[in-house]
Amino acid sequence: MRLRALLDTDALGLRLLGGEDELDRSVRGVMTTDLRDPSRYLSGGELVLTGLAWRRDADDSEPFVRILAQAGVAALAAGEAELGDVPEDLVLACARHRLPLFAVHESVAFATITEHVVRQVSGERAGDLAAVVDRHRRMMTSGPAGGGPDVVLDLLGSDLDLRAWVLSPAGRLIAGSKVTGPELAPETCAKLAAEHLAAARTGRRGPHRMVLGGSRYSLFPIRSSGRSPQAARDVRETVLSDWLLAVEADAGDWPEERLDLLQGVTQLIAVERDRRDAARTVRRRLAQEVLELVQTGAAPAEIAARLRVAAPVLLPGLGAAPHWQVVVARVEWEGGAVEGGPVAQSLLEEVLVDPLATGPEPSDRIAVAHTGDEAIALVPLPAVSTEHDGSESGLLADALLQTVREPLSAGLNDDGRLTLGVSAAVHSAEGLRGALEEARHARRVAAARPGRVCAAGHQELASHVLLLPFVPDDVRRAFTARLLDPLRDYDQRHRAELIPTLEAFLECDGSWTRCATRLHLHVNTLRYRVGRIEQLTGRDLSRLEDKLDFFLALRMS
Repeated sequence: MRLRALLDTDALGLRLLGGEDELDRSVRGVMTTDLRDPSRYLSGGELVLTGLAWRRDADDSEPFVRILAQAGVAALAAGEAELGDVPEDLVLACARHRLPLFAVHESVAFATITEHVVRQVSGERAGDLAAVVDRHRRMMTSGPAGGGPDVVLDLLGSDLDLRAWVLSPAGRLIAGSKVTGPELAPETCAKLAAEHLAAARTGRRGPHRMVLGGSRYSLFPIRSSGRSPQAARDVRETVLSDWLLAVEADAGDWPEERLDLLQGVTQLIAVERDRRDAARTVRRRLAQEVLELVQTGAAPAEIAARLRVAAPVLLPGLGAAPHWQVVVARVEWEGGAVEGGPVAQSLLEEVLVDPLATGPEPSDRIAVAHTGDEAIALVPLPAVSTEHDGSESGLLADALLQTVREPLSAGLNDDGRLTLGVSAAVHSAEGLRGALEEARHARRVAAARPGRVCAAGHQELASHVLLLPFVPDDVRRAFTARLLDPLRDYDQRHRAELIPTLEAFLECDGSWTRCATRLHLHVNTLRYRVGRIEQLTGRDLSRLEDKLDFFLALRMS
């Protein structure tokens, strides 16, 4: 329906205050709000009704109207029951943003307008769609309180006899209809997610259709409600984080009305997705704070205090966590044009979900931070048991990726890689720095393997890499200072580049020719520099023991 039709309906008591040139806009829904920022509940095309309780002074109107305009709402209707006349600052703000503004007479209830809009919108549908659209719009009006993905999927099942499920990009079942039969098998979920990701990487528009096990499925992307399909600069920024709606039907012969309905369903589910993402903000911030303390060498007591704050949030009702594990993931794209950190963060929050967890959001015990192309998860463990072989239980690298490797490989296509490393469990704040380094070393082991999706755990570290993270800080400082400080001082005074020369010489396994070629030096110049290194440190780089000491000092510095 058009805004002009609302204005022409006398029973609604609407008076136009601005936006006469925009009255041909379509209204696709209605929402009542007094939130200062209702953007997470908007998907575009709504008539927004407000009693102005959000307004404390004239400065509040501009940000409120800007939020509505950016969300693509059709118009704003302000009630006169609370303040009398609509404030002039609100009228001016709507004019600046070309947002039509109506005044609602105090004698007219918002429920009257809501029922009229819902009835008109649902009346524009035909046949079996009318009842579903009506209920669907009512749920969009009430936001997350309308019931979330499960309720709208139940409506699809009961009213249209459509079996539908919401899946994560890794193939985890997030929601499904309870009125149309059993849930999808995990292997089916994985194959559907893989098909969706592969199709998205080719640039094909949804819905994507496929046949699996004798059944036909149509796959609809669920994009963030605050982002248009064109908003992302590169599909790789979101392809591994967007949910999908899988419907057991072939949408190829559907009428436009039914396709329209399913697109509306994805918008409703996107609102729920954004709400869940917002709920993760606190956990992400806790992870960032703890990891910054760990990486900057903060005192263990300070880290322990921060963990005591984090534990009740991550382990509600269980108090402090006796053990912690660190998981490091890195997503890298060829060419480096897309930052992989946010994608890796979303993936870790996905793959670390406990399959035995219950409740609407089973990832509420995971805290993940990201920087650059790397994401780091701080995982609390209520208890760690010892297995028969003496090893401790907890997260295992291979198990984390076992069920998600197929869909994620499809999403990474031929130009992306996911590598993941898992630390051993540690029992206190003192062990977190070592656990972080151990997880990073394990991830490097995974990166050396072939494949688009690879993982390695602490059990696979069988060299000095396993020992370095747990060397006490004072021992590290003394060892590296004794070997490297004379070289650093000399480099600072003479710009001789002895430290880079030493690193290259060891990486070339002591080969004079290869090292000189790598550094673009004459071999005699290289020999002079190595001789100076030996003179300043009293070591002999032809001896294996001295080479190993230098190698460890460089790794620990």
